[in-house]
Amino acid sequence: MRGDRTDLNGPFLAREALRLGLEPARIAIVGDAPAELEATLRDALAADAVLVSGGLGPTHDDRTVELVARALGVGLRVDPELEREIEAVSRSAATRLRRDYADFAPGVTKQATIPEGALSLGLAGTAPGLVVPRDGGRVVVVLPGPPSELQRLWPRALETEAFRELLGRAQIPERRVIRLFGVSESAVARALAEAGGDGAGVEVTICAREFEIHVDLMVEPGAEERADALEEALLPSLERWLYGRDERGIEERVLELCRTRGLTLATAESCTGGLVAARLTSVPGSSDVVLGGIVAYADEVKRDRAGCSRRVDRAARRRLGGGRGRDGARGARAARSRRGRLRDGNRRAGRRHAREAGRARVPPRGRT
Repeated sequence: MRGDRTDLNGPFLAREALRLGLEPARIAIVGDAPAELEATLRDALAADAVLVSGGLGPTHDDRTVELVARALGVGLRVDPELEREIEAVSRSAATRLRRDYADFAPGVTKQATIPEGALSLGLAGTAPGLVVPRDGGRVVVVLPGPPSELQRLWPRALETEAFRELLGRAQIPERRVIRLFGVSESAVARALAEAGGDGAGVEVTICAREFEIHVDLMVEPGAEERADALEEALLPSLERWLYGRDERGIEERVLELCRTRGLTLATAESCTGGLVAARLTSVPGSSDVVLGGIVAYADEVKRDRAGCSRRVDRAARRRLGGGRGRDGARGARAARSRRGRLRDGNRRAGRRHAREAGRARVPPRGRT
């Protein structure tokens, strides 16, 4: 709430819900004030599934369990087995930290106190995950705040009878993806409108992400023909910017192209500050293609190490291409960032290579 942390749990749970056929309705971030938290929980209980994270610790301001029980109108109880599990972890921590276990004891009992009817998912750390079944096949899931702990306990929630019953009524939509580079959101929105727009069982989202445009089609059961017709009308106008029909990014496709052509790759960057190299090397196994890179910011480094001309303030003119750079890579490129685009001696090689990768490797339509 104070802006010093980034929420990772909300997006994770939303993606998981969508994957399972549950439509995410809202992500709410609430502070520790009891009235605000209780009001948010009461509003959320209108949904079939309420997924809550955080506030399960041993301190006075960890109020989630208490307020979930209050919002549900149920009491609280101490789970003896859960208390023993948390005690074992806490005693180990006390020994390691050379502290008296008495300091931990009140927090142990607090963390073992759960709503009536709740099922424990076990521990990840000292905080338990909980599932609270509700009337009508609905469910509340309460998970720890640290993302690693939440993600460790989440699969256990899916295995509970209450959650399986809920998922048995869900319909998982088909998801089709369109990945574009070098075109604006407004141009894609205009192309979508001209193609007939979404609706009739097909929901389309358009999102700009790291110089790319991601278009997702969520297709309800029975609306496949409508989705086919929309794609047939939409894709021809976007073909020149299309690089993929699945979740693989441009960096993965560049690496694939290099492998198929027997090329290695090095980067020489200035204003991008290593972002191009970072993106390429974020792909596991990229070392068979990426040999290394230089972040050449000062003019003398651009000239002496990256092989640029003295007129470095003009559009980057490479002297590394066509042979080998100083690190021995075939097809080395000098990259600069101007107005959000990657440029080299070919001026728009990033976009051209991305389109080429899409045409060379991507089937007409991929579905997930």
